[in-house]
Amino acid sequence: MAGIDEQNILTLLNKKIKPGESAKINFNTAKLYTTTAVEVPIIVERSTEPGPVVLITGGIHGDEINGVEIVRQTIAKGINKPAKGTIICIPVVNVFGFLNLKREFPDGRDLNRMFPGAKKGPLASRVAYQFTEEILPVADYCLDFHTGGSSRFNSAQIRIDKNEKELLELAHIFNAPFIVYSKTIAKSYRKSCMNLGKSVLLFEGGKSLDSNKEIAKIGVEGIQRFLSHLGMLREGFTVPKANQKSIIIEDSSWMRAKYSGLLHIKIPIGKKVEKGEYIAIITDPYGEFRHKVTASQTGYIINANQSPIVYQGDAIFHISKG
Repeated sequence: MAGIDEQNILTLLNKKIKPGESAKINFNTAKLYTTTAVEVPIIVERSTEPGPVVLITGGIHGDEINGVEIVRQTIAKGINKPAKGTIICIPVVNVFGFLNLKREFPDGRDLNRMFPGAKKGPLASRVAYQFTEEILPVADYCLDFHTGGSSRFNSAQIRIDKNEKELLELAHIFNAPFIVYSKTIAKSYRKSCMNLGKSVLLFEGGKSLDSNKEIAKIGVEGIQRFLSHLGMLREGFTVPKANQKSIIIEDSSWMRAKYSGLLHIKIPIGKKVEKGEYIAIITDPYGEFRHKVTASQTGYIINANQSPIVYQGDAIFHISKG
């Protein structure tokens, strides 16, 4: 059973980790068809000083490389060695998807729609169950890193529920360019965190199957600011200064392609655009057709479809309202 006892000894997946110790624990999920074991490495760093437990995860979707890179850099730079408390890093939760460069598990299920899982359910559900039962209970704070799906590039953002004052404060401390009010999806990891009373920030940045240096930088610097706020960032690390206050997005809508063809985006993601502003063109492959795309409303571009080819009706821009 996961937990911390009166002597401040952390028990995680039946392994006991004392204050001041480091550990690498293998979260055994299942085996490949070849019977080769598939293990999810969990990196635990504990201070001698008591404090919060922060769980940092990436790769719940196997093709979301930016999240993996953010957690990797956090470990490689030693940011995960706390001044107090405990930091648990899991760079790749969905190792099955990561090995196949796919979002889902081999059973075709989305792990982030299977929480809290079932002990005797399908593979993804079993992993979600074990994670919820054996790892999540020890955490006080959860930072979960994602990207936009497919070719849709998300501007760096923290997603929280509206009217969550504590999470709003923590989101401002993290200081991604945007804070997006977003309803929690049923059976998501974020929902399970909330059901267990864990403070959770969901980071979105970039797109799947892509590694973006700027998105990774924003994520790692946000972690540093977050840990500093909790008094967990060790001496020797400079807390990155916030460039500007995060912009809160309360509502937004998608623009969809009016025509099929080649999509050419003409503005940077994250830019504030005015209604009617020229933001893209759609052409045919033969040089005969050219459609000018203009912004449907005034607002910030928080997501753009970077696919070079779109069909009529495809979502191409996600724009904030107001």
